[in-house]
Amino acid sequence: MSSSSDALKKIQEIEQSLMARIPEHKLRPRLEPTRRAVELLGDPQKSYRVVHVTGTNGKTSTSRIIERILREHGLRTGRFTSPHLINLNERIALDGEPIDNEILYEVFKDIEPVLDMVDQELLDQGESRLTFFEALAVLAFAAFADAPIDVLVLEVGMGGAWDSTNVADGDVAVFTPIDLDHQERLGETITEIAETKSGIIKSGAAVVSAVQPQEALDVLEKVSSEIGDTFRILGQDFTVTEYIESEAGITFSVEGLAGTYQNLFIPLHGAYQAANAAVAIAAVEEFIGGATAPISDLILRPALADVSSPGRLQVVSKSPRIILDAAHNPHGAFSLASALTDSFGLPHVVGVVSILGEKDAEGILTELEKVMAEIIITKSTSVRASSTDELATIARKVFGDDRVTVEEDFREALSLAEVKLPPTPNSTIVVTGTVSLIGDVLKFRQIQEDSDV
Repeated sequence: MSSSSDALKKIQEIEQSLMARIPEHKLRPRLEPTRRAVELLGDPQKSYRVVHVTGTNGKTSTSRIIERILREHGLRTGRFTSPHLINLNERIALDGEPIDNEILYEVFKDIEPVLDMVDQELLDQGESRLTFFEALAVLAFAAFADAPIDVLVLEVGMGGAWDSTNVADGDVAVFTPIDLDHQERLGETITEIAETKSGIIKSGAAVVSAVQPQEALDVLEKVSSEIGDTFRILGQDFTVTEYIESEAGITFSVEGLAGTYQNLFIPLHGAYQAANAAVAIAAVEEFIGGATAPISDLILRPALADVSSPGRLQVVSKSPRIILDAAHNPHGAFSLASALTDSFGLPHVVGVVSILGEKDAEGILTELEKVMAEIIITKSTSVRASSTDELATIARKVFGDDRVTVEEDFREALSLAEVKLPPTPNSTIVVTGTVSLIGDVLKFRQIQEDSDV
């Protein structure tokens, strides 16, 4: 067996072991099992500094920007994000790259006895054993300590207070925009959701936030004043002063906490990415020297120019133009719709859409209807995906019968979208609605590319 196939077999073994646990979307609102596991491992999450990131939308993009700037400072970085698009090790990145399969396997085998021990303790107490995400978080903390790294950019899985990542203490707590999502777990109101997410604020932490609804802002200000050190919010303490959209990305300027940064370029699309970058810059200013010194141009410019965020307004083809975006709630769909207008000049859009059953499908589709000429309802490979019949019923209510087509197989849906696309320069296929559909399309395209080699 070749080394590459052997490594693949090992990562598949890890995935199978984790997938045999309670799945990610059925998480348990508890912290003690994760805390027990890391304690038995000697608290690996305490061996490096942490920037902790939560919010409803923009977490992964903001995390990736923060990590890239910190890496340009010469720090050895770890990045923990979720979910993955293609491979599990995307979630655990060292110096900006997915952790090597062999290395991850070695760490997994090292910690497996501890996971088994905690599982048994939980079962003896009448509790369910460690979930997928709890075990994955423990694995990530151990892998980062083993590397070792200087700083971890740590994205929560869901929420904050009881999220498994919260066994780590962030030097900086970062909040991307908070909105309604996962209400069944986080609370029915923005206030309740913000209260859960504010749990990542630790004693003495610097708090950096995107623009927030007033209800969320009230919560974050209160908790920061009681527990944290400083509270900085976009639009008040730092701001985006200008930005220009282009096919290549965004050119923007930021009045930061410690410096002024003119004519920065980032190869991402959408005004919200300028806001994400501003939040990331402020977070790094806080992390490096407590916002007392500006970030050097020689560090900031090359770092931003090298940022990528797969599945976020990602252009994967220019002829025809195909854009992938993981918008999975109304707020994300609104941002996508705005970006299609601002970044791409409101092209003639044919949408290929799948949405998970527990999501606000009508809310998502209402936002998409503003910018999509027609829509093809399909189904991702996720077991949580809505049936095409159910989703099409909602789509016809929003779009009308004549603008909705159903194609169960996402590959056929993509082909059909090409057929429906008018022969105009600005015509665009947009694939959206759930991260799982984006992953399906990326895997499919990767297989196609490999077969063409």
